[in-house]
Amino acid sequence: MGEFDNFVGRVSSTAKEWGSDRIDYLVNNAGISHHQAFDKVTEEELDRVYAVNFKGVFFLTQKLVRIMNDGGRIVNISTGLTRFWTPDTIPYASLKGAIEVFTLYLAKELGARSITVNAVAPGAIQTDFSGGVVRDNPEINKRVAAMTALGRPGLPDDIGPMIASLLSDANRWVTAQRIEASGGMNL
Repeated sequence: MGEFDNFVGRVSSTAKEWGSDRIDYLVNNAGISHHQAFDKVTEEELDRVYAVNFKGVFFLTQKLVRIMNDGGRIVNISTGLTRFWTPDTIPYASLKGAIEVFTLYLAKELGARSITVNAVAPGAIQTDFSGGVVRDNPEINKRVAAMTALGRPGLPDDIGPMIASLLSDANRWVTAQRIEASGGMNL
């Protein structure tokens, strides 16, 4: 937890350099994947996925919300895997499910401060995530395209505008929502 205190200190210092001592936005994009059969997952593996995908998000948010302006915005990144099943993803999907519950409860908790809290649930996106498997493996890319209504895996630029819109004043009345941005994956 000491790293979080150091990080919050650096955020505060940077905000002061920019003329403020507070922040307006937080996007929790933490996540590591884990692909293994349920009966093979070890306690150490589950602890690692938990530490990054939920515990870190929880405690970093707890610390940063103290320096967040009233009327701020929080977006937590979840996954389409909380809506549909894919083999060997129980730890990852379960902990992203916890992020969605966290989003709901945090929205109520911070509502009195007019801070909105939402979750964006991407489908398969062509990034470095999980070793770049969606981007770099033609077979996986083709399989994802076949199960997606829009006929291709997502790109970072497909998700960024959704997140930006939730941070904007135009969506100030949207809170406690899980918004899937998957191109219609697994309909």
